[in-house]
Amino acid sequence: MNMKNKKFKGISTLTLHTAAKENNNSSHTTPIYATSTFTFDTAEEGMERFKGTDKTKLYTRWGNPTFAAAEQTLEALEAHGLTNEKGEPLQLKALLHSSGQAAMSTLFLSNLSAGDTLISHFSLYGGTQELMQKLLTEAGIKTILIDVRDSALLKQTLEENKAVKLIHLETPANPTLQCVDIESICTIAHAHGVKVSVDNTVATPYLQQPFALGADFVFHSATKFLNGHGSALNGVLLGKDLEFMNTKVWKWHVLLGGNSNAFDSYLLIQGMKTLEIRMERHCSNAAKVAQFLDKHAAIEKVNYTGLSSHPDHTIASKQMKQHAPLISFELKGGIEAGKKFLNALEVCTRAVSLGTVDTLVSHPASMTHFGIPREERIKYGISDGLIRMSVGIENYEDLEADLAQALSKI
Repeated sequence: MNMKNKKFKGISTLTLHTAAKENNNSSHTTPIYATSTFTFDTAEEGMERFKGTDKTKLYTRWGNPTFAAAEQTLEALEAHGLTNEKGEPLQLKALLHSSGQAAMSTLFLSNLSAGDTLISHFSLYGGTQELMQKLLTEAGIKTILIDVRDSALLKQTLEENKAVKLIHLETPANPTLQCVDIESICTIAHAHGVKVSVDNTVATPYLQQPFALGADFVFHSATKFLNGHGSALNGVLLGKDLEFMNTKVWKWHVLLGGNSNAFDSYLLIQGMKTLEIRMERHCSNAAKVAQFLDKHAAIEKVNYTGLSSHPDHTIASKQMKQHAPLISFELKGGIEAGKKFLNALEVCTRAVSLGTVDTLVSHPASMTHFGIPREERIKYGISDGLIRMSVGIENYEDLEADLAQALSKI
């Protein structure tokens, strides 16, 4: 039963029932199509499949029924409750990748060529910034990093750089939780004939829907909150220009070879089924943790958009239904205090990444942003002593007790 075009009022119903149950054996869950290629009963059938638009039963680098089931759920999530300019349900195209970096590569290389310019902002995920400033530069693509929250500066930059083809946003940004006004930036960009992509990894479509605010593309490292269990790598790129997504973007995707695999896609489908209930607990815990840390004598500063002290609190409150469950904070004792704090944790998990059901704590300067020159990350708010915390779904009392005892050791 294909539920792709079915309208659901709730997110949990959507994630449970959108994926196609396409199988011949009445399986309750989406099957794992662990095959590299697909057979044809006749030569004519093979010819028809290659001529058609459905590439899910040709060769798994091109597509796979398990990928398609995950993509259908992702499309439904980002389009939930949205309409196009004609008032019809918004139709999106999702392309599932092997990782967030693979999806990001497809996004940039399908939209940008040598001589083009990309605009983005500071305080990005380290892998994104390295991709922009190292690999894209070698491909002849220029990147300009500015404070896109400054509308006058953004307009001036667009007017002075006619080669700009894409503005890429990450909001909330990892790890400073910087937020930018998606709707305002899209309005400015489109007036200059420029497309906008939004990294929605931290917020997820449960908290924020960039397509409702004018975005042309949405990107996720689906490894994070969408999967939710740290069990698989996936990335996804979604777009609302269906022809462009099904032609040029798809072609770059398959030629770069960044396809997912059936098992990780299956795990993503299973993880998304609990997205709503997980995010509710994540967000509830994060709000309490932030309040606890903000009042603690050992903490210099807490970055959490739910605090009124966060510089982007207002815009985050406007474009997200709740505040995302990612926190970063600065200990008064700097890097040495940070080491003692991390080593004393007993419940929280010392690991990079984010979005898993358990709370993950890491040190961005020596981990996720190690490849960014120190002077750059300091300028962007990623100091030597900054601690990042992806708040999990543990019982809050246990989280607070663990944080309290670890902070007492510094």
